[in-house]
Amino acid sequence: MPKYTFLKTIHLIFSIVRYNLKVIFAGKFVWFLLTALGFFCFFMFQNAWNRNEINEALIYSLLLFPSLLLIFYPVVFGVQNDADSRILEILFTIPDYRYKVWGARLLMIYVGVYFIIVIFAGIASILMYPVNLFGMAATLMFPTLFFGNLAFMFSTITRNGNGTAVIMIIIAILTLMFSNAPFFRNSLWNIMLNPYLTPRNILPVIWEGIIIKNRIFLVTGSVVWVMIGLLNLQKREKFV
Repeated sequence: MPKYTFLKTIHLIFSIVRYNLKVIFAGKFVWFLLTALGFFCFFMFQNAWNRNEINEALIYSLLLFPSLLLIFYPVVFGVQNDADSRILEILFTIPDYRYKVWGARLLMIYVGVYFIIVIFAGIASILMYPVNLFGMAATLMFPTLFFGNLAFMFSTITRNGNGTAVIMIIIAILTLMFSNAPFFRNSLWNIMLNPYLTPRNILPVIWEGIIIKNRIFLVTGSVVWVMIGLLNLQKREKFV
């Protein structure tokens, strides 16, 4: 490949990435970021004030809600924002656009959220308890991917950000109710399973098996949701 063509390609890729980052993390995302940080700081203060036992399990639980809040706006309102700005009409002219554009966007969203979680984990490590920043963030990405891709799927069905938000809030409330139930708390089907909180009545080897199966369940669900969402974006007449 000639040098000029190679540099032009790199410049084009950089421009596309920069544009999509502006679309994803602009607008109301900054308010969700500040809200997530505010909740995180409040949770830290509350647990320090109540003198709760501070360990990795607590840090994971403190970071879980902010992680889901960070993913909320760019995934829930992404399709509607494209429709409102008439970008969808342009995107439908690109062959297999749903994979090229939204596949790349989802990747950038999750990479961005991952590094924000790393920063939050760093704050917790300094103020509360030292943890493996990148390992903690990677563990939190399993439920984040599951809920994020589920929200993306519903956004392609409702084609409305507010409608998708209501659905996801209802699902989140039901998930929280079931996750605290004794018969479901340590189940591999528990989306909110805390892998750092080892139950006293379960052998460590069995607990590790449950964690692995839980992650397989979350990854499988994430793949199914995103594929359904991308296939829904193929139905041009519903969006334009």
